[in-house]
Amino acid sequence: MSCNATLWVVATPLGNAGDLSPRARTVLESVDTVLAEDTRRAGLLFQRCGVTARRFVSFHDHNETDRAAGLVARLQAGESMALVSDAGLPLVADPGYRLVRACRQAGVPVSVVPGPSAPVTALAGSGIAPQPFAFLGFLPRSRADIEATLRPFAALSCTLVFFERKDRLAESLQVALSILGPRELCVARELTKTHEEYMLGRLESPPPLEGLLGELTVVVGPPESVAETPREEIARLVDEERRLGGAPRDIARRVQARARGWTVKAIYAMMSADRTS
Repeated sequence: MSCNATLWVVATPLGNAGDLSPRARTVLESVDTVLAEDTRRAGLLFQRCGVTARRFVSFHDHNETDRAAGLVARLQAGESMALVSDAGLPLVADPGYRLVRACRQAGVPVSVVPGPSAPVTALAGSGIAPQPFAFLGFLPRSRADIEATLRPFAALSCTLVFFERKDRLAESLQVALSILGPRELCVARELTKTHEEYMLGRLESPPPLEGLLGELTVVVGPPESVAETPREEIARLVDEERRLGGAPRDIARRVQARARGWTVKAIYAMMSADRTS
């Protein structure tokens, strides 16, 4: 396999070393440089998987912007690189998209070696309706920011997947209940490892959360009843979309896409009435 002058985005195991694909192994051992969030952890992972890398370079949230241009230049000069995260498929909740964007803009080839992904793994094992779904990454730390993150999804009929830390999970689920209402819930832990577990429950009655270890993947089901979005919420959405600009009918269309039980015509009429009142 020729890896010259290519950025490879390579999925690594979530926990089970057997999930590293033969193609991923070949790429990781062939490239000149492996870009890793944490070079120490990457070294331990490679050791566990029996992979020998030529060189590791640190690449994470705090240096991605500064290093992207230099890395692109090295790729243009003929160097080959593989981007890995601590576990799973890079970019899904990890740094890297700026580098991929810069490579695309510079005409540098980018190729993805797919494989393990915690959000998709948790979704597949949860038994909760998988389509459509939205992945939210890690929830913010403050209650207000969690509310702001979840509020746009309250009226959408989709499953939500996000990461959360064990010490913040109980509070985050309480906030989710206040914004989203009663829904199915699955908390997945230790994915692909010996003690893998899918803990099922509901937002209003979650499973026991004591003694959990590590980072958790949470799946929240879609709303179980479709209610018309209240007029007050429509007004709030209109104000929000107006700040983004656009013609009144375009604003009405964007609001309608985020609401339930309202037509574009009804939202436009409400906007017009508000302007004349």
